Amino acid sequence: MKTIIQIVLWIACIVFGYLIYKSVTGPIEFNRVKEERYAKVISKLKDIRVSQEAYKTVNGKYAPDFNKLVKFVESGQYTITQQRDSSFKYFDEAYQIDQYKDTVLIDTLGTVSVRDSLFKKDDRFKAMMEIPGAANGEKVTMKADIIDKGGYKAPVFEAKVDKKTILFDQPKDLLAKEMTESSVEEVNGPAIVVGSLEEVSTSGNWPPIYDKKIDQ
Repeated sequence: MKTIIQIVLWIACIVFGYLIYKSVTGPIEFNRVKEERYAKVISKLKDIRVSQEAYKTVNGKYAPDFNKLVKFVESGQYTITQQRDSSFKYFDEAYQIDQYKDTVLIDTLGTVSVRDSLFKKDDRFKAMMEIPGAANGEKVTMKADIIDKGGYKAPVFEAKVDKKTILFDQPKDLLAKEMTESSVEEVNGPAIVVGSLEEVSTSGNWPPIYDKKIDQ
């Protein structure tokens, strides 16, 4: 009986020791995995943002889907212009004299490839809608719209990835806590988002530390 009790106590000690170990190392490992995966997703969202901004520059609005956006980046052209001050002479009927009026002239100098301007030789833009490591091949959700802001019709877009899609294989309790984060040092809310369908903004909801990770 004494031997059995000792064995049970040893098993209990091992189990409790493992649980204590996991309670300490679990959050550390979760944060490591989270930051690594978030950085990859944010890199995709930044590519989407620069592509959408280029699309808007040429078309006056944002692309409604990835098919149009990718096709634009692959074959679109920027028009290069030069602005210069000038003036011209006209006859003023009221004063019966020649007058000079200042004006601005815009000269078209040529065109440049959107792809070369944004991505050089890299073709990663073709997969900017794909979520790295997604369990079921989920894609980035993207929408574009026109909203009314004080009488001005403003084009907007939003691209986002749910945290639960990125961290699908992580402990449920840590994921639930992550979904409700509200801190200047963390990605707040249940998703990583760039742009907005309610405000005229192309900002992302991630802290600056992720921009530094990507730049490195």
